[in-house]
Amino acid sequence: MQASNLNEILTTLKDSSGNLTEFDESWSQGRSAFGGLSAAFAVTAMRKLVAEDIPLRSLMVSFTAPIPPGEVTVQTRIQREGKNVMQLNADVISGGASCLQAMGVFGKARPATAAPPIDSVDPKPRDQGIAFSEHSKRLPAFLKYFDGCWTGGGLPLSGTKARELSLWARHNGSLDGFAAELICIIADIPPPVMLSHFTEPTPASSLTWSLEFVIPAEEIETEWFYLDFTLEAAADGYTQQSGRIYTEDGQLCALSRQCMVYFEQSGHNKK
Repeated sequence: MQASNLNEILTTLKDSSGNLTEFDESWSQGRSAFGGLSAAFAVTAMRKLVAEDIPLRSLMVSFTAPIPPGEVTVQTRIQREGKNVMQLNADVISGGASCLQAMGVFGKARPATAAPPIDSVDPKPRDQGIAFSEHSKRLPAFLKYFDGCWTGGGLPLSGTKARELSLWARHNGSLDGFAAELICIIADIPPPVMLSHFTEPTPASSLTWSLEFVIPAEEIETEWFYLDFTLEAAADGYTQQSGRIYTEDGQLCALSRQCMVYFEQSGHNKK
């Protein structure tokens, strides 16, 4: 029986000697698993090869093929292990094919001069946003596993042609023991900002994703996260966007950058 509970899905993978787990269609986004979940599979499997006190510093992901609901396997290997930094590779396998390739960089803390983040954030209160549930018919089913609201920029398929998108989000279940996975999954909730330029359903998906942890995920205690994303450019069916993920008290905790594709149909999406 395929699983829908996120904690169970990741715990099964963590406890599996063969790095196996499964998920059901409620975690799908189009033909494939929600990208944040797919990336979390890689993180959970790589984490098993690294000491618990060494945090994930950077994750780089290439989405090479759709991952349909069902069983997945993760193959991992240590690429390089230095005194302070470990680099690992992971392949998420479905149907005998590699559907996601990832590199995780884990690094020990070292005495060093610090430079605080250069930006600040003053998000709109959650009670002034538009709840995910108010647009449930136009949003992917996996969002039912999260509480959240849109607070700024254009909603997907709103035709507003916005360049910015901001929202609040949190898991509506427990993810104890999966600190880095929690951030990965939250950070991939924002859709392509380019979708705000359209009014009709427009298929889109990620090609590559880079996520950098400004502070170790294990040090983050907040439940709510504020996400602020920017459309950098879009042309020829490809779009680039960047994002910042903050704790509830405004602390920058992660940076995101994605290259995505979108498939606009001629004659459609006109407001």
